[in-house]
Amino acid sequence: MGRKHKPGEIICKLREAEIVLAQGGTVADACRLIGVTEQSYYRWRKEYGGLKMDQARRMKELEKENARLRRAVAALLLPVGCFAVLRGPGKDVAFSSWVGAAAGLGG
Repeated sequence: MGRKHKPGEIICKLREAEIVLAQGGTVADACRLIGVTEQSYYRWRKEYGGLKMDQARRMKELEKENARLRRAVAALLLPVGCFAVLRGPGKDVAFSSWVGAAAGLGG
């Protein structure tokens, strides 16, 4: 497996590839020049195409924060799910209304 590129490096390589393509080169030529596979080029172009360095950096920060928040929510909901299992089958309706009321969603 190859090395992991940083967002700034990816954007620079995409710009280099755009120059080759603008000069009439093929995608294969551009990929050979920047040292990546065509698959990586297309994946990068889909994810980073049109972004500036600061925008890419901010996007990665937001993705990390989103993952952290998802883990926090999952950790908070895990005890709630365990409580539902302990209550047994057939009691989900009452339990879900209790959880909704506790969360301030009505119920």
